Amino acid sequence: MHSDIVIVGGGAGGLELAARLGRRLGARQGRERVLLVDRSSFHIWKPTLHEVAAGTLDAHQEGLSYTVLARRNHFGFAIGELEALDAVRRTIELGEIRNAEGEVLVPRRTVSYTWLVLALGSGSNAFSTPGIEHAYLLENVHDAQRFHADWLGACTRASFSNGRALSVAIVGAGATGVELSAELLEAHAELLESLGRPQHFRLDISLVEGGDRILGGLPEKISAQAERALTRKGVRVLTRTRVIELRPDALVTANGEIPADLIVWAAGIKAADANAGLGLEVNRLNQFVVDERLRTSAPGVFAIGDCAVCPWTDGRTVPARAQAAHQQADYLAGVLDATLHEREVADPFVYRDFGSLVSLGDNKGVGNLMGGLAGRNFFVEGLIAKWMYISLHLNHHRAILGMGKTIVLALARLLQQRVSGRMKLH
Repeated sequence: MHSDIVIVGGGAGGLELAARLGRRLGARQGRERVLLVDRSSFHIWKPTLHEVAAGTLDAHQEGLSYTVLARRNHFGFAIGELEALDAVRRTIELGEIRNAEGEVLVPRRTVSYTWLVLALGSGSNAFSTPGIEHAYLLENVHDAQRFHADWLGACTRASFSNGRALSVAIVGAGATGVELSAELLEAHAELLESLGRPQHFRLDISLVEGGDRILGGLPEKISAQAERALTRKGVRVLTRTRVIELRPDALVTANGEIPADLIVWAAGIKAADANAGLGLEVNRLNQFVVDERLRTSAPGVFAIGDCAVCPWTDGRTVPARAQAAHQQADYLAGVLDATLHEREVADPFVYRDFGSLVSLGDNKGVGNLMGGLAGRNFFVEGLIAKWMYISLHLNHHRAILGMGKTIVLALARLLQQRVSGRMKLH
């Protein structure tokens, strides 16, 4: 199997790149010129995983089939996981696919390429913390669905327990930890509406952060506003609290123990350990080192998104955010299109920080917009910030579905929530 351009990883950046190139290049001699590879059969936007975990978003309704997207955007799709890279021969090896009984459905395959783009994303950084196996991670939709199932079970136990309480500890107060806290509170409120008064139970959430403040990568004003909002909702926010060990029923911190029926680890990111075995230069977090044109240490191999560390300004690197993956996909689509048509390659990639938005539930949010009107920066909050946050999700869908289908999909999901309710109870 050969494709001119092979993209490994169907996250935000990889899928948008495949869609853009597929629409630009189309097919040649009856075959697609772009091949997207992913280990899952459907796509879900990673920033919404906290909603899937809480049950306020149904992954089966939200998920988009890669094969359908491939057909509509004129690229090919192959399900599989990258196991080896031969940069000299310009080939990759995809592992075999087995069913639940262990039977081989698809054998190991070799795919050759002219250009390869690695968009493998990243996972959680456990920092070698003892007992990490007792925590839930939110690295993919399967993680989120597993937590959701156990969350519903824990809610059921709490509603019939003597104490009538459920405690959840979230380690890491970045965007994922903060948004999950708010979303679990909304899910709890929705759940109580479906239960009789005798089955009502209290939800205690502890948000644990080792740094000086929550949302440490964002401006202090956003951090302070988010902490006030969470505290008003009843979240116990603990900063400067280093986690030493995880136990089945508690967090052990330098400041004492925190009881917890469920523990979610949302602290730090780290790329897959397997990245270091592909023969490319990586940093200490296993991210591929790329230059200002997103090129790795091997000819013809690029990397974008969270799996890549890209130079920015003043010695800093491009942050691991969805907007960075979106900009890199847009840039690389132009570079590869120009290269295929033997045109002059575009200028180096320049990342623009447009600010950040954080959802706090209840039609509330906070954020900052960089370089807005007249080049000024703005602080936004409340319903405006929430709707702007939603618009980022819709903009991602627009990039892969087009404006018309995105509008239809948004309306269909809104109507579904009106009929079935927002909370997924199964």
